[in-house]
Amino acid sequence: MPSPLPGMNPFIEQPELWSEFHSRMIVAIADSLDELLNRDYRVAVEKRVYLSQDDEQVLIGIPDVAVTASTRSLQDSNRSTVAVAEPQTVELPQLKEVQERYLEIREGATGVVITTIELLSPKNKRTGEGRDAYLRKRQQVLTSRTNFVEVDLLRGGRPLPVKGSLVSDYRILVSHSCERPQAQLYGFNLGQEIPVFGVPLQTGEAEPLLQLQPLMSRVYDRARFELAIDYNQTLSPQLSESEQTWVLEHIQAQKRL
Repeated sequence: MPSPLPGMNPFIEQPELWSEFHSRMIVAIADSLDELLNRDYRVAVEKRVYLSQDDEQVLIGIPDVAVTASTRSLQDSNRSTVAVAEPQTVELPQLKEVQERYLEIREGATGVVITTIELLSPKNKRTGEGRDAYLRKRQQVLTSRTNFVEVDLLRGGRPLPVKGSLVSDYRILVSHSCERPQAQLYGFNLGQEIPVFGVPLQTGEAEPLLQLQPLMSRVYDRARFELAIDYNQTLSPQLSESEQTWVLEHIQAQKRL
């Protein structure tokens, strides 16, 4: 069953679904580019690995007053009563290995990376090692001769830095290495179709047009996300009242088909 919503489906952005969607979408983009590119190029699925503290685990500091909150009485050898504090069981934050996949279009004969394509993850848009690691990689690409495409299909988090951009729910950044520091930014909002854009290759070459909207719809259908999504749930970031009404109208319209 296809997604009932035009454009990006914000319910896919929830943590329990995003990792699967990201993995499937990266492969779908790679397969689509394989069909669009000539045989001089190949699309490689690469991964960035770093250690990150689990977002759900927080180091809890117990204040002094808590030490006397729970006590038990023991007797020492002189039969005097001694109050012994009961310890509180806490959980320490753990470092977890995080793997984030991205794409590289490489020249087949030389292996030179012509274009890097990133599909952002929530950790890339939140303060922490996920964002720091991504920004380091981003800057490395932007100071090289490699073209760069950055796809942001997440409403939440802090957008990646660009100058002079307008506020929008979603963004696609296309940076030709020969045109820096200028780049093209495609901003779009909830309810709008994902824009079609050209993927930069070497100077003077025709750019294949990448259509993410049908790929997103295909991923939604093949993953059967309709079985996993509760369209009555409260999202983060929350939808406005008018957006929630818009969602319910489309859900009802699909049920009538």
